[in-house]
Amino acid sequence: MAAVVPLEEPAIVCRGLTKRFGTIEALRGVDLAVPRGAVFGLLGPNGAGKTTAIRLWLGLTRPTSGSATVLGEELPPRAALARTGYMPQEVAVYGDLTVAENIALFGRLHGLGDDAIARRTDALLRLVDIPDRRDDLVSTLSGGMRRRMSLAAALVHNPDLLLLDEPTVGVDPELRATFWRFFHRLTARGKTVLITTHYMEEASRCDLVGLLHRGALLARDTPAAIKERTRAENLDDAFLALVRETSEARV
Repeated sequence: MAAVVPLEEPAIVCRGLTKRFGTIEALRGVDLAVPRGAVFGLLGPNGAGKTTAIRLWLGLTRPTSGSATVLGEELPPRAALARTGYMPQEVAVYGDLTVAENIALFGRLHGLGDDAIARRTDALLRLVDIPDRRDDLVSTLSGGMRRRMSLAAALVHNPDLLLLDEPTVGVDPELRATFWRFFHRLTARGKTVLITTHYMEEASRCDLVGLLHRGALLARDTPAAIKERTRAENLDDAFLALVRETSEARV
């Protein structure tokens, strides 16, 4: 895996980022920098705060305190949205449109012309391995295929920053490997890919990872450095060690 070379300012910077929903503190004073040109994994169990962080970075909700920048823009980062691709956990495509019509719709929303949409459609359908379903209604696709469509929609405008929330759920191992190779090709061209997952084994494919637990950032480093720090053989054990370390520090 190639070394990460920072390009200009980080793609995402958080300073004391906090978000509360009533008495629930979804994010607790997160300080984080995501360099450009990297695959960054935001890891943690369900409820750790991963999706809340993405919603803040997209300007879909406002922080309770703290600040953040996305591609150099303060929250809400309206000017940066045209350069950002987003794949949510839930399927974000329209069942009553065909596969090609969905991609065209998202392309037009991003200001692409018909020729550019046609070129991107062919390339994206090959990437997500459903070129033979281009004229089928999305409602006829399996759940895994719909997730592939969501990824294609997030990529149609060739964004500088990709925010992918659990992108490999329901994807078979062979296609998952294809996706990861593609993500690293993107970062080799200076793009930034941020992936959330609760599958710790996927972290070995990331250049850098941030481990979240109950809204707090436990560590941010390379997977190898985190395992070395905790003397763990894998990131599951490293995560548990960091949780214990944090709990003991609070006693």
